[in-house]
Amino acid sequence: MTAKKILLAGESWTSTATHIKGWDQFASVTHHRGADEFVSLMSGPEFDITYMLCHEAAENFPSSDEALDAYDCIILSDIGANTLLLPPDVWIHSRRSPNRLKALRAYVERGGALIMVGGYYSFQGINGAARYRGTPIEAVLPTAIHPYDDRLEMPEGIVPIITQGAANHPILRGVPTDMPYLLGINETVSKPDATVLLSLPDDEGGHPLLVIGEAGKGRTAAWTTDIGPHWLPTEFLRWHGFKPLWSNLLNWVTRQV
Repeated sequence: MTAKKILLAGESWTSTATHIKGWDQFASVTHHRGADEFVSLMSGPEFDITYMLCHEAAENFPSSDEALDAYDCIILSDIGANTLLLPPDVWIHSRRSPNRLKALRAYVERGGALIMVGGYYSFQGINGAARYRGTPIEAVLPTAIHPYDDRLEMPEGIVPIITQGAANHPILRGVPTDMPYLLGINETVSKPDATVLLSLPDDEGGHPLLVIGEAGKGRTAAWTTDIGPHWLPTEFLRWHGFKPLWSNLLNWVTRQV
């Protein structure tokens, strides 16, 4: 069996800090990779995952049909629209460059698979700065995106549920129901022709967690929480149902189930 090629773009950040000790101070810079455990968990005979960090994606994210079609599925995780819209050629040199959001829409419509993962720079994101509302990405996602900061922080921890009638869907086949809690999601609205598989309980707003749909010849999904801290606790990532769930999801969007 040939492993499906997956491109995971985003899920990284750089932090700066100023440390003040009385009269003295110094600065430090640290770089963080939020998807290392996810990639380690999911990589193997089924899935060959390329992990493209945010700063790498600004220049190297695929912009041609040929480069996109090399992947069976593309995952956008906590990477704002600006990173894809403003490669160095545009931002620094004022040269024209392909619109990679339009390229992704075309990739899906001709049969590709796209998953958007939640985070501070997913969907509309913190302060509305992820900026995917009204873009070609929203056009193919199974969820509509709000025009404002769509983060729903849940510090008390909320346990998601399987939506009514969804238990027999192939993506949930073999997935246990004892899900751990989540600490946040991006609040979205499922489109009329989409299927909501997981959501928050009704008394917590019933907001969708896992939504799937089709666009043209392709399939897309919205996983509205993270794939690592802080919204997705380590207990959820290491939950015995997480790998089966994501294996089924990746197989479904790539039309293998």
